[in-house]
Amino acid sequence: MKIALGSDHAGFRYKTAIRAVLEAAGHEVRDFGTNSEEACDYPVYIRPAAEAVARGECERGIVLGGSGNGEAMVANRIRGIRCALCWDETSARFARLHNDANVLSLGQRMVSLDTALAVVRLFLEVPFEGGRHVKRIHLIDQREP
Repeated sequence: MKIALGSDHAGFRYKTAIRAVLEAAGHEVRDFGTNSEEACDYPVYIRPAAEAVARGECERGIVLGGSGNGEAMVANRIRGIRCALCWDETSARFARLHNDANVLSLGQRMVSLDTALAVVRLFLEVPFEGGRHVKRIHLIDQREP
């Protein structure tokens, strides 16, 4: 799977660890930055990652920051993106099953690295359930069901 990554300085450490795990699992990773823990403005890195998913250049995206809130807000401003801020395996499972989330947002200051990696694994493995949820996805994307 081709995956877009983006983070600010507060998510950089987890982004680096997640990238290594993704590449070791055979995924193709496009890293949109940042490239250090030096303070930066997260929209500069999150927007291009989300846009790559929206254009179909990447199948999924993972964005990270301190809380993950701002990153999710930026990603969700891009048409066609359904970014879920997840904090545990249950939230990740439902983000995929019911919401067909195509971007995951994580907060490095909010969850342990082990939890973040478990969330990433579920985000990539769990399929969209379809069925009654399809109409809602069309409504989110403002398309006809």
